[in-house]
Amino acid sequence: MIKFSTVPLIRHIRAAAPPSAVTAGFLAVLIGFTSSVAIVITAAETAGATSAQLTSWIFALGIGMGVTCVGLSLRYRAPVVTAWSTPGAALLATGLHGVSMPQAVGAFILSAVLVVVSGVTGWFERVMDKIPVPLASALLAGVLVQFGTGLFTKMQQNFAVVFPMFAVYLLCRRWLPRYAVIGALAVGIAASACQGSWRLGGLHLGLAEPVFVRPEFSWQVLVGVGLPLYVVTMASQNLPGVAVMRNAGYRTPVSPLLTWTGVVTALLAPFGCFGLNLAAITAAICMGEEAHEDPRRRYLAAVWAGLFYVTVGLFAGVVGWLLTAMPTALIMGIAGLGLLGTIGGSLSAALADEGMREPAVVTFLATASGMTLFGIGSTFWGLLAGVLATAVLRSRRRTAVAVTPAPEPGREPAAR
Repeated sequence: MIKFSTVPLIRHIRAAAPPSAVTAGFLAVLIGFTSSVAIVITAAETAGATSAQLTSWIFALGIGMGVTCVGLSLRYRAPVVTAWSTPGAALLATGLHGVSMPQAVGAFILSAVLVVVSGVTGWFERVMDKIPVPLASALLAGVLVQFGTGLFTKMQQNFAVVFPMFAVYLLCRRWLPRYAVIGALAVGIAASACQGSWRLGGLHLGLAEPVFVRPEFSWQVLVGVGLPLYVVTMASQNLPGVAVMRNAGYRTPVSPLLTWTGVVTALLAPFGCFGLNLAAITAAICMGEEAHEDPRRRYLAAVWAGLFYVTVGLFAGVVGWLLTAMPTALIMGIAGLGLLGTIGGSLSAALADEGMREPAVVTFLATASGMTLFGIGSTFWGLLAGVLATAVLRSRRRTAVAVTPAPEPGREPAAR
C-alpha cells in the first residue's frame, strides 16, 4: 500500500502563502479599492456610462491590476504593485463632461501609448535614478502621513472601533509582531459588526460581463483629456511609485514596468481601463517588514494582491459591494496601523543625512500639504521643491567653502 505524505504539500502551501504576505496583499487591495472607487464611479458616470459599462470598468481595472501585479512580481522577484490612476480618475470626473464614451476610450489609449513610449525610451527611469535617497524617502513619508494621522482622526470619531484595533496592534507588536495587523483587522471587523456600521444591502450575484466600446479619436479630446491624463499619471502616480520602490531597497528596472502597464492599459482601454500605474501607498504595504520578514520573499505579498485584484475584476459587482460596505473607520484604522512602520522608516532615512536634512523636510512638508497646481498633485511639487532646495543649499555650501580664507603659514586654523 502506497502512503502519501502531506508534509511536503503543507510546506509548499506555507511557502507560497505565508499569512503575513496574504494579509498584506489583501490590505493593499482593500485600501486601494475603497479609498478611491467612488472617484472612478464618478468619472464613468460623467462619460455617460451605463450600469453594465460601469461594471465593465471595474472588471477591466481589476484584471489589469491583477495581471500586472502577478506577472511583474514573479518576473522580477520584487513586490511590484500597480493601481489605477486616482488623480487621473479625478481629472476624468471633471474633464469628460460632454465627451462620449468612445471618445473617452480614445483618450485612454493615447495616454497609454505615451506611457509605453516613456518606458521604451527609458527617459523616466534615468530621471528617477538621479533623485537622492533622502528626498525619495521624504516624498514617501509625505504621501503616507495622511494615513498615519487618519488613524487618530478616526479614533476620535469612532473610538469604539479604532481604539481596540490600536490596543491589539500594540499588544501583538510586543508578543506576536508578525500578526499585529491581522489581529487588529480581526478586532476591527468584530467591533464594527457589533456597532452595526456595515452598509449591507443591494447585493447582486454573478460574474462581471465586459462591455467593448469602439474607440473614437477626436483631437480636441486627445489634447484636452488624453495628454493631461498622461501627465497626471506620470507625475502624481508613477513618480512616487518609483520612489517607494527605491526607498524599500528594490532596484527593479523601471522602464519595463512602465512599458507593460502602458501595454495592458491600451489593451483593456475599450473595456474601461483608463490608466494603470505603479502604486505608492499600497506598494508600501507590500514592501514593509509586516509583509514578510525576508525582503526577498515580499514579492509574494504583491502576487497575492494581484490575485485579489483578479477576483475583484471577475466578481466586480459582488466584491465591489463587499468592499464598499466596510465602514470608513475600519478602513482608515487598518491603513494607518499597516503603514506605521513604513512611515517611521521613511522619516528615519529622510533625516539621517544631516547635509540633506533641510531639503528632505521641504520635500516632506510640500508633499504632505496636498497642494495642487495646474492639475498636478503635491507629490510632483514636493519633489520639485526638494530638488530646488538641494540645488540652492549645496550652492551656498560650496560658496562658503570657496570664500573661507586659508590659514597663514605656520599658524593653526582657528577652532570652529
